[in-house]
Amino acid sequence: MNPEDVREEWAERTGEFSPTYYAHKGPNEASESIRDLLLHFLDPAARVLEIGCSSGRHLAHLHDGGFDDLHGIEINEDAIDVLRAEYPGLDADATFHVGDAGEILPGFDDGAFDAVYTVETLQHIHPDEAETVFDEVARVADDLLITVENESARGAGAREDADVSYVNDEFPLYHRDWKAIFERRGFAQLLSESSMRRDRLRAFRRP
Repeated sequence: MNPEDVREEWAERTGEFSPTYYAHKGPNEASESIRDLLLHFLDPAARVLEIGCSSGRHLAHLHDGGFDDLHGIEINEDAIDVLRAEYPGLDADATFHVGDAGEILPGFDDGAFDAVYTVETLQHIHPDEAETVFDEVARVADDLLITVENESARGAGAREDADVSYVNDEFPLYHRDWKAIFERRGFAQLLSESSMRRDRLRAFRRP
């Protein structure tokens, strides 16, 4: 798949891994961990951005925890419609940007957000666009950066050290060294822990 194919697949996704699918699942382990980290290092007045917010379950968990300056980027327009139906309180208080993160992030000032986080989003960025997008993610994060991404092909039908595997033999999932990626961009890693699934949560902060 080329970068445009990847974007189109996620922008039009239905069924499994669709916005409705995730909205019905509700908050999960990642939601809890992200909220705990934000409360530990920042406070509910922090300006927070989720890149790839889908139908908003992680942002809704933050909203329920008292965070009120919340922002989301989502490529799938239908996801925001689902969010508005499932989480009307979040919709009323938060700001959402529909489109490709690589095109939206350059519109923000340096350090525009106290915290930026992603859950299984950066792993889908095509290699042709990855370095530019990662530069932008780091640029807009003023303090705290959290990634929850799948870093290993284990269990995905590919070699464990493979650089890419495929979701249902369809969507490419790129396995990357997030510690190295964001340390090169001026962050220090504070935390790295695996989840009950294949994801690994990493928290970074500017020294």
